[in-house]
Amino acid sequence: ADGATRFVLDLRGNPGGLVTAAVGVASVWLDGGPVFFEDKADGTEESYVAEAGDLSQGAPLVVIVDGGSASASEIVAGALQDRDRALLVGERTFGKGSVQLVHDLVDGSSLHVTSAHWFTPKRNAIEGVGLTPDVVIEPGSDPLPRAIELVSGIANSNQ
Repeated sequence: ADGATRFVLDLRGNPGGLVTAAVGVASVWLDGGPVFFEDKADGTEESYVAEAGDLSQGAPLVVIVDGGSASASEIVAGALQDRDRALLVGERTFGKGSVQLVHDLVDGSSLHVTSAHWFTPKRNAIEGVGLTPDVVIEPGSDPLPRAIELVSGIANSNQ
């Protein structure tokens, strides 16, 4: 609303959060369509879709990720990458793409049961694999200057 024409979404070190929040964030950048698929242990599948109406109006977008980007942040990054809405820059993400039910036991330990796995819109697994950035940055290097360069290049090519 204040005139921004390009964006860098920094998901470094973001361990995720609620799935509903991930769909909400993806909806800012997408105009409907799939955000991710959840394959459940009982063999059923649930699809999560973005709300119609890309609030950014297609403005250039680059997403920064690293090994600390996990779970719901990987859902957002994977949706934006698979839907050709953003370039991912940085390091491979953590690879937390599952839903686990946690049962506390009387001895203080816990039992974790995986009840579902998440897949990107192109049905790429997240669990144990993570997302590979379009532009890989060496660990220890700051990806922000490269992200700014890329998003500026996208903006210039769209003019």
